[in-house]
Amino acid sequence: MTETAAVVVQRQITVEAPVERAFSVFTDRFGDFKPPEHNLLGAPIVETVFEPKVGGHIYDRAADGTECRWARILAYEPPDRVVFSWDISPQWQIETEPGNTSEVEVRFIAETPDRTRVELEHRHLDRHGPGWQSVHDGVAHDEGWSLYLDRYAALVTRGG
Repeated sequence: MTETAAVVVQRQITVEAPVERAFSVFTDRFGDFKPPEHNLLGAPIVETVFEPKVGGHIYDRAADGTECRWARILAYEPPDRVVFSWDISPQWQIETEPGNTSEVEVRFIAETPDRTRVELEHRHLDRHGPGWQSVHDGVAHDEGWSLYLDRYAALVTRGG
């Protein structure tokens, strides 16, 4: 593995849905496929919100009302792509310094009128500084982005 490849995690999946629906399910229903066990809060998550605009956030809201804003929306271009920051440190805590965060880009590519390829690239992982490899290993693991995309595909298949 080259040094460049080590700082990027790429995953893709194909869903049987028009590109517009594939995009809207990903952004509008993000909380329906995000694993609830992926939780930085001290109480169970009751809602994950994806704010559909540049400058918006992705955040979790816990049963006790606390919130964890763990991503910032950097690009929002329906139905083609969305880019958000990954504001989680190698210690799996919120990173407050934007220069120490990575980026996740999700592209939606129509293969046919009813089939969409969804390409996810988590890049600049080395920006997290010392220990960044633990972020890479976490998101590259089967319980990382692969799990998100599998649950997303199942939601699309169920007509989500």
